[in-house]
Amino acid sequence: MSTLILLSLTGLGLAGLYFLVASGLSLVFGLADVLNFAHGLFLSVGAYATWWAAGNVPGAGASGLGFVFAAAIGVLAGAVVATLVELVLIRPLYRRTIQQVLVTVGLSLAGVALLQAVWGADARTFPRPAWASAVTRIGGALVPNSALLLGISAAVVLAGLLAVLRFTRVGLVIRAGVEDRAMVTALGIDVRKAFTLVFAIGGAAAGLAGVLAGVSFGTVSPGQGTSLLIFGFIVVVIGGLGSVTGTAWAAVAVGLLQQFVNYYVPGLGDVCVVGLLAAVLLVRPQGLAGVAGGALA
Repeated sequence: MSTLILLSLTGLGLAGLYFLVASGLSLVFGLADVLNFAHGLFLSVGAYATWWAAGNVPGAGASGLGFVFAAAIGVLAGAVVATLVELVLIRPLYRRTIQQVLVTVGLSLAGVALLQAVWGADARTFPRPAWASAVTRIGGALVPNSALLLGISAAVVLAGLLAVLRFTRVGLVIRAGVEDRAMVTALGIDVRKAFTLVFAIGGAAAGLAGVLAGVSFGTVSPGQGTSLLIFGFIVVVIGGLGSVTGTAWAAVAVGLLQQFVNYYVPGLGDVCVVGLLAAVLLVRPQGLAGVAGGALA
């Protein structure tokens, strides 16, 4: 029973990490119809900004409120970079899918190369608060606190996103823009501002994912965001492009499947995840919660 509890909770922690990566992708595609292959760069920027801030910014550190401050800097860095990418590179290319793909793929490669040039290709030890390195006994299982932190953080982000989308004017504009962008524009609402805001939110979520990935893995490296982005895309496709709740359910399915399979049949977790993706695409090509026209909630 303790093994089942441990695998379930660590699997949910992994699912939380995947959701944080995928939620921004889902938001951006749902509103702006952009497949952003540079999204992993926002994750890496958030992780490196936190790592740098912990050792160089007054008031930031590797423990207590100092780490919270450093993490906030990482999240802000992810949001700022995402906003700049949307304003400078993506905005001129809306409705030009091929160019978007080429630009975001190129930006991802250039971003990784820049991080390597500045801080080297080797992994750096990430600042981890003592409590994040400890474990908590739950039902006889010793569960890493980092896994619990990932799951709780993802749940809070999901609740926040749904609250914004359903109960605020900004959320109303975003959902209306998904359903009929031309009509929203005809009513005099500048949908481009909503695009920028969604990119910023997605970048912040990716930055938080980078921070928590660093806490969970204990290291940060230039290619970390790119490797996690692969699973982020898988989760988005399984959940349904443009559906935040579908993305959440898909993240849970992928995280649990990968964790259980890797425990009982080491090395086959990733293969089973790809198999799940193929099965969903064959049975329900629009994803678990995907609908015609897209629906962010």
